[in-house]
Amino acid sequence: MQVEYKKINIDDISFLKKVIGIDFVFTDEEKLVEYSHDETEDLSYPPEVVLKPKTSDEIADILKYCNAENIPVTPCGGRTGLSGGSLPIYGGVALSTERLNAIIEIDERNLQATVEPGVINQFFRDAVSEKGLFYPPDPSSKGSCLLGGNLAENAGGPRAVKYGVTKDYVLNLEVVLPTGEIIWTGANVLKNATGYDLTALMIGSEGTLGIITKIVFKLIPLPTKDITMLVPFTSAEKACEAVSAVFRAGITPSALEFIERDATLWTLKYTDIDLQIEDEIQAHLLVEVDGNDMEVLNKDCERIAEVMELFECGEILLADSESQKNQIWKLRRAIAESVKSNSIYKEEDTVVPRAELAKLLKGVKEIGEKYGFKSVCYGHAGDGNLHINIIKGEMSDEDWNNKLDFGIREIFQLTKSLGGTLSGEHGVGLVQKNFMDIIFSEKELELQKGIKQLFDPNGILNPGKVFS
Repeated sequence: MQVEYKKINIDDISFLKKVIGIDFVFTDEEKLVEYSHDETEDLSYPPEVVLKPKTSDEIADILKYCNAENIPVTPCGGRTGLSGGSLPIYGGVALSTERLNAIIEIDERNLQATVEPGVINQFFRDAVSEKGLFYPPDPSSKGSCLLGGNLAENAGGPRAVKYGVTKDYVLNLEVVLPTGEIIWTGANVLKNATGYDLTALMIGSEGTLGIITKIVFKLIPLPTKDITMLVPFTSAEKACEAVSAVFRAGITPSALEFIERDATLWTLKYTDIDLQIEDEIQAHLLVEVDGNDMEVLNKDCERIAEVMELFECGEILLADSESQKNQIWKLRRAIAESVKSNSIYKEEDTVVPRAELAKLLKGVKEIGEKYGFKSVCYGHAGDGNLHINIIKGEMSDEDWNNKLDFGIREIFQLTKSLGGTLSGEHGVGLVQKNFMDIIFSEKELELQKGIKQLFDPNGILNPGKVFS
């Protein structure tokens, strides 16, 4: 892939203004700084211009021009990502999809919806729930992340353990290719064995193969009842061991989240949540069950409590009001911001088979001791998806900059040895690409790079991501 790209000049700006209008082409420093970063650490790479097109045709014209002129284009949406996927590291164009923000249709007859990628996740979930329908993927940033970005990273969230991730709800996509053609990847049907599955290929491709401009989602009926539990443990490893035991007991919660003690304490300090944590408590499991029959849900909770007691849990808090449920979920969803407010950090998004979670946690702590870093861990335990926040703390700048990658590499090697992989939902993007060799052989990487070359022969679309 070539990495020498053309610098944007006044003629390029003039053309882009003709395509989308003068009001949606930005070159002022304030806007370039705003679009230079997402939520990945403190990284910042300003683009040369920010574009906010409104239609697929406008995006097609932009890409056709940039492909011919060898100008890099980085797609972006809500810029809530944690792997650097929307950072314009080669300058060029930051192409925002935020003006493609229409819910085109909610088809109640077929339980489908057609939307544009600039719709906020929570806004879409609320819109379909008003019609008694459910779109389950709910990443922690659901109040600000856009659906296009969710597709780019194949986002999950707490309820993926029961309902699956983004890819499980996508039937068809309209995509603008890097060379400017507009295609549909599939069909608006529940079964499709016709040709290669381009829809699945696009989801999780991190904006490197095309820009998604329309999405056809599958929906399901909305569950009407739920129960939330917060279960304390004196041992974090025991909490992890309890996770797979719940499933072996024949219960599939709608959420099963692991929260380490420090994650809880930092979040309580950062927020106004009123929750007392005993000194001996080292971790919590947040458990939710949902459905339409409270009698069934109560029996599930009784069985879950019996399982938890086998792993020496403390007194279980059963949320007795909507307000208390919201407080418990606020605790979980505020962790990332709380950690970020406390220290310089790096977040790794490991995932292993859920029964190996305790071994992963133990190994992470041992690697931290070896390299001198502290970690704060939490995540979607029901999926085996552990978010590892590596805290700089008292590490010297030299060790942080020169030795930390060796420790991260060992974490990923441990993850692979346990049957896992680099990322469960945040993607590879910029910050994990140098570790891809741990997971893939040369041949496997060659095949993936060949796919990129086929879609994007000039390498203009989101360059510098996924592959080193």
